[in-house]
Amino acid sequence: MPTAKRTPSRLTDKGAATRNRIIDGAVAEIRERGAATTTLDDIRARTSTSKSQIFHYFPGGKEELLLAVTAREADRVLEDQQPHLGDLATWQAWQDWRDAVVRRYAEQGIHCPLGVLINELGRSTPAARTLTAQLIEQWQAALRAGVQRMQETGEVDQQLDADRTAAALVAAVQGGVTILMSTGRIAYLEAALDTSLTLLRATAQPRDLRADAPSPD
Repeated sequence: MPTAKRTPSRLTDKGAATRNRIIDGAVAEIRERGAATTTLDDIRARTSTSKSQIFHYFPGGKEELLLAVTAREADRVLEDQQPHLGDLATWQAWQDWRDAVVRRYAEQGIHCPLGVLINELGRSTPAARTLTAQLIEQWQAALRAGVQRMQETGEVDQQLDADRTAAALVAAVQGGVTILMSTGRIAYLEAALDTSLTLLRATAQPRDLRADAPSPD
């Protein structure tokens, strides 16, 4: 999971709970309204906090709060793909992973808090770029491990570059999500994933040829 957290040090339990309540409220507002139209007053009203409390926990204002939101959402991106993402050892597991990804973004709709990180903050904020890189690297690593496991069982061509294949899968998801955010249509994400998995599956050597192949030393 992404490890970059911006939790202030030496918070009391009550302080940590208040900070988390503000982040959760911001996530909810952004999901309903979108990042551009969500204001600190909206978040303050939803979370029953004062302006001084928000600036106490997020001295940098809205930008710092949005960074905390996207850190939370980065964790959830990978959590929502489990347990399938961590056990891509069969084609059924890959299909279950695909279904989990589509379900997550279909439920989320056009307002993606993580999209704030990738499309807005990431352009100008080093911390946001670091968080984005961590998420993509961890996501790609999990998919790479899945491709490699399928290569070990002969379900995927061993000559395939597992890392580049994993990178292409991440790009397929993010491309589909970007179109979803622009159009409200999930079909592009479904098409990207379905086509990617069909092509991946097509690299497998036929089972009858695998059975005749010499065993590795």
